[in-house]
Amino acid sequence: MIPKLIVGLGNPGIDYRDTRHNIGFMVLDELARRLGTSFNEEKRWHGLVAKFAGGWLLKPQTFMNDSGRSVRQVSQFYKVSPGEVLAVYDDVDLPLGKLRLRLSGSAGGHNGMKSMISDLGTAAFPRLKLGIATDSGRPAGDRLVGHVLGRFRDEERPTLDLVIQAAADAIISALQSGLDAAMNRFNRTTLSV
Repeated sequence: MIPKLIVGLGNPGIDYRDTRHNIGFMVLDELARRLGTSFNEEKRWHGLVAKFAGGWLLKPQTFMNDSGRSVRQVSQFYKVSPGEVLAVYDDVDLPLGKLRLRLSGSAGGHNGMKSMISDLGTAAFPRLKLGIATDSGRPAGDRLVGHVLGRFRDEERPTLDLVIQAAADAIISALQSGLDAAMNRFNRTTLSV
């Protein structure tokens, strides 16, 4: 299975740039650079879209909890089935430095994923989850929102850079060899400096 539409989840605007919740956008920016493409605003789909040989990259410009609307519109226009949509997003239950590729799954409390599942009408689409948890695990209660919408600390930046590169590597591997091969290669790795 090779993805045709790669979706990075995040929130639009300068206030959210470089926040943990926008790691999906960061990975797609690196992927676009490597694939030699650039994003164009598509107002009809509420997103930034980049074409590459074999598919499309999408950064929805709705807020996170409405990301699915943009994904549904783009996938319908280009006739991409849910199984060919790869979502790239933050996971507060995984430690920073951990990647996890899955062929399907639940939303796990992630509002962007809840929106995608609702708008695509299924949870049966692949995803690349990128850990953003603290050293002590998932922040509790009110601290969770502040952590997710907070910026990466200076000491986290070197690991973040490794994660972005490894995530782009994993996606390119999936584009070249399929998702199963990419899962076998990247799911065992924990990155750290």
